Amino acid sequence: MHINPALLVSLALRAIAVGASPAPSAITAPPTAQEIQKRATSCTFSESNDASLASKSKTSCSTIVLSNVAVPLGTTLDLTKLNDGTHVRQPLLLPRVIFEGETTFGYWEWSGPLISVSGSAITVTGASGHSINGGSGGKTKPKFFAAHSMTNSVISGLRIENSPVQNIYFSGGVCSGGHGLSIASVGGRSDNTVKNVTFYDSTIKTSQDGVCIKTIYGDTGAVSDITYKDITLSSITKYGIIVQQNYDDTSKSPSNGVTIKDFVLDKVQGTAKSTAYDIYIACWSGSCTDWTWSDASVTGGKTSSSCVNVPSGVSC
Repeated sequence: MHINPALLVSLALRAIAVGASPAPSAITAPPTAQEIQKRATSCTFSESNDASLASKSKTSCSTIVLSNVAVPLGTTLDLTKLNDGTHVRQPLLLPRVIFEGETTFGYWEWSGPLISVSGSAITVTGASGHSINGGSGGKTKPKFFAAHSMTNSVISGLRIENSPVQNIYFSGGVCSGGHGLSIASVGGRSDNTVKNVTFYDSTIKTSQDGVCIKTIYGDTGAVSDITYKDITLSSITKYGIIVQQNYDDTSKSPSNGVTIKDFVLDKVQGTAKSTAYDIYIACWSGSCTDWTWSDASVTGGKTSSSCVNVPSGVSC
């Protein structure tokens, strides 16, 4: 998952297994054809007025299509408490939320979130060419996307633009086949500050990188107060842990324009493939400071001989 103005999210939320209960005292009748038909309904919402209508009608639809929806300022696109799909026998009838076209939000500086989704057995996806655009780059932004109380569900293929890049807390994720837990391409914009980001209790598997911070050569900015804690890596294909300050031009030495400070790794462990590198660090002298690593270990890959200016207390 990249944290940058073009963010592609691919999250598989954990399933929760519920133990069988004692035999029921009464037999529940199977759903009627009318009930199944109601839950099979596909509802499409578009334009500004339909954001509110989608929130009001959400329990009547098994598939919610949000097409070019404009969410009014200061309001949440509320898709919480969607119908659970656990008792529906046909997989195609499981509740789905699909973003189409461009979803936009009226400008207002408030706490958010802009989008909130909850329920069980829910699938949230994006159609080809879609975007969820926070707008007003460089402004103080509300919280973007809340997925609290969402179980046995999948969020995949969402393209998020102009999301907030401060005070981010990501936990309980299972990410596969992507670029790992990544803060990348920092630079090249009017505001290149990434601050107060925590990744916690997550698993990265069969991905290019595990833990990743990359800044663009020659640009200015700051990455600070970054924490990765209780992260498990498996079958990483390129770099288990990578930090580099010459992301867009590796032929040049790292630059000091975008500093990386107060970087904490705590219990980040796992494996890389034999063709990958366990750890790679490329910093400018004095521009990677106040790093604290403990119980950080990646095995199975190669040891890099090209690490540059590795901070004190850190092994490469």
